[in-house]
Amino acid sequence: MRFPKIRLKPRARRSGYEIDMTSGPIVSKTIRFAIPLALSGILQLLFNAADIIVVGQFVGPTALAAVGSTSALIQLIVNLFIGLSIGVNVLVARYYGAGATKDLRETVHTSVLISLISGVVLVFIGIALSRPLLELMGTPADVIDQAVLYMRIYFIGMPVMMLYNFGSAILRAVGDTQRPLYFLFIAGVVNVILNLIFVIVFHMGVEGVALPTVISQCVSAGLVLFCLVKSDTVYRVDLKKLRITKHKLWQMVKIGVPAGIQSATFSISNVLIQSSVNSFGSIAMAGSTAGANIDGFVWTAMDAFTQSTLSFTSQNFGAKKFHRITKVIWYNLLLVTGVGLVLGIGAYLAGPVLLQIYSTDPEVIRYGVERMLLECAPYAICGIMNVMVGAMRGFGSSLSPMMASIFGVCVLRVVWIYTIFPLDRTFFMLFLSYPVTWVVTSIIEVACFLVIRKKAIARAMAPDAGESVSGHGPQEA
Repeated sequence: MRFPKIRLKPRARRSGYEIDMTSGPIVSKTIRFAIPLALSGILQLLFNAADIIVVGQFVGPTALAAVGSTSALIQLIVNLFIGLSIGVNVLVARYYGAGATKDLRETVHTSVLISLISGVVLVFIGIALSRPLLELMGTPADVIDQAVLYMRIYFIGMPVMMLYNFGSAILRAVGDTQRPLYFLFIAGVVNVILNLIFVIVFHMGVEGVALPTVISQCVSAGLVLFCLVKSDTVYRVDLKKLRITKHKLWQMVKIGVPAGIQSATFSISNVLIQSSVNSFGSIAMAGSTAGANIDGFVWTAMDAFTQSTLSFTSQNFGAKKFHRITKVIWYNLLLVTGVGLVLGIGAYLAGPVLLQIYSTDPEVIRYGVERMLLECAPYAICGIMNVMVGAMRGFGSSLSPMMASIFGVCVLRVVWIYTIFPLDRTFFMLFLSYPVTWVVTSIIEVACFLVIRKKAIARAMAPDAGESVSGHGPQEA
């Protein structure tokens, strides 16, 4: 991608929520960026946690297994489209860093419209494929009907979910991670209150937690859209100007689709893991669901540094401050490792107590603790791997990290399931695949990054690199 030599004019209006990632102290700005983002991710997890806790405590283990068994499948279907929001994040951050106001506005308006179109497509996909895919996963007969109902209601909310994700990506790109946190807090309160009312007062089953999730997503999406429409900045959304700029869409696709395919492929391996978990029965499914939900909080805290690496790298690459990018990556690696070690090991040690929030069944807790030992405790390795992916995407490379991650995590994990796991069909051996594949993938990602960084900087410093970004899109590093 080519960037103009101009910078944002001094009179260009900036929101007090934005962060200039191209100058000033890196660590303090990274923490300022990452903390609200981590808390936002935790609130999103609380949407699902509220569903799981309420059905586990007030409906029963079967309903808990039904809700939990849909997570990997939902992510499989949704992640390809969510990947486009990564493309939005990279492009907006780069145009913002380069001072390309016209290109930034075209990207923003294209992304909002694409989010709504993607959401509508997902409604039909989710409703049509929920039962066939759950059957393909070997979902037990006593669980599948409730799981199908939960999924179909959940997918009705896809347009607003996509709008929130794309809108938040725009705000993240300019450093605003605070307002999405406020919006999610409001939506989270709505979700929890409605969960309790629908399940306890109206005695509803899984639909009593699915409907509040959709309603709360409407709230968060409405707030983020209102924020963008009423903004007095260069990324303001004018609903009358919503249209798809083909070149900007193509750039989003080039960056976002490989990211989405990578996430979707991860989900395929997770679906296979879930299918293997299903073979242990509904109690193991419930324990795995609860353990995975706690693991998710640790992953979300670490993912904030992946997102900060992506946004900081993108802005500084647009501004051609390559020396600053090196510092950004090192600081984020140190931060994600520290957070992963403290929270991951801490969550595992507290697992027997935390899991009682989801279920008091000793067998459910036993399965949950075993999963947390192998997935949660070594999570820092996964954090390192993802920061390297964020750095490569920030340089405009999405295909290379996709291929490396698919091989290192997905292919090797599938091989594990069909070769190593059958030799000792235990819960422990199944989830041992996670830390093993993280280590392998981290080594591959570091090697890819060193090559990508050199090529990306060489292209950016080429004589024609100062031309308008409206020219050709980014080439794969």
